[in-house]
Amino acid sequence: MTAVLDVQGLRIDFVAQPVVDGVSLRVEAGECVAIVGESGAGKSLTARALLGLTPADARVRVETLTIDGTDVRALSERRWRGVRGRRIALVSQDALVSLDPLQRIEDAVAEPLHLHGLAGGRHRAQTRVRDLLRRVWMPDAERRARQYPHELSGGLRQRALIASALAADPAVLIADEPTTALDATVQARILGLLRDIADAGTAVVFISHDFAAVRRVADRVLVMRGGRVVESGPVAEVLKNPQHDYTRRLIAATIHEPRRGAAAAAPSVLVASGVSKAFGGASAVDDASFTVAEGRTLGVVGESGSGKTTLARLIVGVERPDEGALEWSTPRRVQLVHQNPLGAFDPRWTIGRSLQEALAAGGVPRSARARRVDELLREVDLDGSLARRRPHALSGGQRQRAAIARALAADPQVLVLDEPVSALDPSVRERVLRLLLRLQRERDLTMVFVSHDLDVIGAVADDVIVMQNGAIVEKGTVGAVFAAPQHPFTRELLEAGGPVSR
Repeated sequence: MTAVLDVQGLRIDFVAQPVVDGVSLRVEAGECVAIVGESGAGKSLTARALLGLTPADARVRVETLTIDGTDVRALSERRWRGVRGRRIALVSQDALVSLDPLQRIEDAVAEPLHLHGLAGGRHRAQTRVRDLLRRVWMPDAERRARQYPHELSGGLRQRALIASALAADPAVLIADEPTTALDATVQARILGLLRDIADAGTAVVFISHDFAAVRRVADRVLVMRGGRVVESGPVAEVLKNPQHDYTRRLIAATIHEPRRGAAAAAPSVLVASGVSKAFGGASAVDDASFTVAEGRTLGVVGESGSGKTTLARLIVGVERPDEGALEWSTPRRVQLVHQNPLGAFDPRWTIGRSLQEALAAGGVPRSARARRVDELLREVDLDGSLARRRPHALSGGQRQRAAIARALAADPQVLVLDEPVSALDPSVRERVLRLLLRLQRERDLTMVFVSHDLDVIGAVADDVIVMQNGAIVEKGTVGAVFAAPQHPFTRELLEAGGPVSR
């Protein structure tokens, strides 16, 4: 069968430095091919080269580049505009940025129709827009079409972006990290939608850093590292028998077996009884009751808006409950690790100064602080020389470990972590998770770990509570809840991590 997209020998250089080196792929109609790799692998730059959107200072060379039977290697920018949207279209990661905030959803979806002369009059365009929104399972399409992007949730914005990409009926759809920032159930719906689009005959290229997502949607996969393809093949085959060590590490970092420990024999350090918290009359946490066992990790899982971050803030004491009580068995030192360490650190201060401030607050004498800064950084697997850097000069993983070091400066007994690895690449995330487990053993820490990612919760937590709309709908050991979920929402969350039915 003739490939709808055929790329051979793609190379992209910046100042004679190759960042994409010899990438080749073929995608047939009705097929989804994934390109997986971490930040800096070259996968997004590869995707943009397929759309003629590489930076002006990039040197692009390619032996073959055909889209829907057209050789596009020598196209001018003017001719590329006739190809983009009509033969090949892009769905990017951040729909809120990609959609014009001043443009209604119906106008955004219809824009490719007008650009390519396919609108056929206002009434026909409106009908086409409604059909497209229904095709991407947009609920209440008539009302949503009249809304602006900020009035839609992240998942609905992403569906609107996909509808816009499909408007001119392109032969190839490039989806560049389209589900990274979405909750598990919303992510599952978007991945299912992309699979439906491929099954309907569109060639789909799915860009991701997450093998769990690739497993759900793709037929074949290319694994990229340092601009090169290090492994490729059918998804099932690569998952079952990866040949490259890097592929094995990526798989191990994104697909975990849940912990199977028995119920806690340890005493409770925290008992929550009927805790409720509202903001402006809207309930954020509703009648929550649970216990945190000493030396164990309690996972708190739920979608955005479920109340899990508010619950974390209540545990730390940043917020006070309107009703109910949080009772500690004895006074405990509790520290919070935020989701976004770049926002949590003062950008004007070096990492060392931030750590020294935390040590001072914990009563460490001035003469001992420099030594303790070095010890804390080494404890979280960072070189002591990083103390002289400011937050922006560290990578995401280094900043998160520095944030953990700052939390440890107060010698806490309980560590509350709010989505601490959600923005990290798989291998970096895995290193941070292993670090936390090691610190827990060495310091005998009790942890509360908040996440929307059940795979992460399964990897680190002993016990779990599942939240929906502010209420705890299920709780128990991770092994019991994951093996036999009782609540429909828990079952939906767990099913969202499984393969899409074909």
